[in-house]
Amino acid sequence: MAFWKEHPALRIVLIAVLFVLAITLVIVGWTMTGELAGLGIMILGVALLLAALAIYNKPFEDGKKPKK
Repeated sequence: MAFWKEHPALRIVLIAVLFVLAITLVIVGWTMTGELAGLGIMILGVALLLAALAIYNKPFEDGKKPKK
């Protein structure tokens, strides 16, 4: 997608914010030992890490599908 290639500063800031928030959520959820809410918070943190990874990889997609 051309948007992410044209706005690298926005991409870097968004990745950094998502990464810090995700690590914070994982650590907070980890400290809630024995509580089901802690597991939910950790899963949300992992989802945010995956979102940051997807934003990082978006400019490198070329749109071509591999041949089988």
